[in-house]
Amino acid sequence: MIRIDHIESIIIDVPTVRGHVLSMVTMRAQAVVLVRMRFSDGSEGLGEGASIGGLSYGSESVESIKIAIDAYIAPALLGMNADGIAAATARMEKVVRGNPIARAAVECALWDGLGRRSGLSVAQLFGGRIHDRLPVAWTLASGNSQTDIDEAEQMLAARRHRDFKLKIGKRSVREDIAHVAAIATAVGDRGTIRVDVNQAWSLTDARYGARGLQEVGCILIEQPVARDKLAALKSLTDGYEIAIMADEALQGPADAMRLAADRAADVFAVKLCQSGGLKPAADVIAIARAAGIDLYGGTMLESGLGTAAAIQLFATVPEWHFGTEMFGPLLLKEDILTESLDYGDFSVAVPQGPGFGVSLDEDKLAFYRRDRARSVTAIA
Repeated sequence: MIRIDHIESIIIDVPTVRGHVLSMVTMRAQAVVLVRMRFSDGSEGLGEGASIGGLSYGSESVESIKIAIDAYIAPALLGMNADGIAAATARMEKVVRGNPIARAAVECALWDGLGRRSGLSVAQLFGGRIHDRLPVAWTLASGNSQTDIDEAEQMLAARRHRDFKLKIGKRSVREDIAHVAAIATAVGDRGTIRVDVNQAWSLTDARYGARGLQEVGCILIEQPVARDKLAALKSLTDGYEIAIMADEALQGPADAMRLAADRAADVFAVKLCQSGGLKPAADVIAIARAAGIDLYGGTMLESGLGTAAAIQLFATVPEWHFGTEMFGPLLLKEDILTESLDYGDFSVAVPQGPGFGVSLDEDKLAFYRRDRARSVTAIA
């Protein structure tokens, strides 16, 4: 039996190429937790947990993710069968309540390790890839209409992105609609426009916003109301032609089942970190497909490592009705992989090779790590 011998968690901080304006915070750097897991046969697996904007966005920050891994998850998993991912996941769920991002980072490292040992990609472990490339949207989040238009024009000219998501909710609804309308007019029929409100609107604002955004050509609104306001989310889904997408309200299979049972959203934003890992994310996808709910490949602005993990899973799904937004590495000033993901022709290629198909640049890792990492090693 191959055992889990060593688990190391590392916080890194990487500057972004420009300010990323959300309704609750402006990001100028992204922090993620990298997990390196070593096994008794000498193999290793890599995972990542990412949080957008720290505790201003959700209930986990990189600091809490690291503590959950070091103090609770790692001691519980050491010595377990490295190939027994279901058993290890069950153990994690028993010793740590909630904390899906921490659990996802460790679960992903187990899948990457299994893929590397078996010589199979994670996509193959989940049934095999259907797609060699996936469409990738770009988020326009400077907060300035002309700046966003210029950025969209650059992306279109370079054939890097033609689907654009706008971060709104920080200003009045009327101002946001005008902002979206200006960009939608500039882009025209060369691309699509969708928005992310990050829970900033009341139901009254959301009704006004949905009608206005629908009229200016926006095709989708992501999480317009607070995550616990499922009745409000459903009323918007039922009341407007524009697609309403659940994001923060969707934190794993149990939430997916609740949303699907009430048909409270038209689209699910599937995120590995929010779901609790690859297998729970696959369960979310299965629930959506069975319920006739459309899919969107979401991001927590992961580095190249976490992005590659998501791409491996997403490549096995027949249809992404609203595409994906796996652009996280492009928002960072530097990549932390030895070989960057292949972006081009409005899409990203599914990495080849075993596991996630990527490896870390150790020099970049050493440069961006926040502290010396704590690690937990099995006693011989």
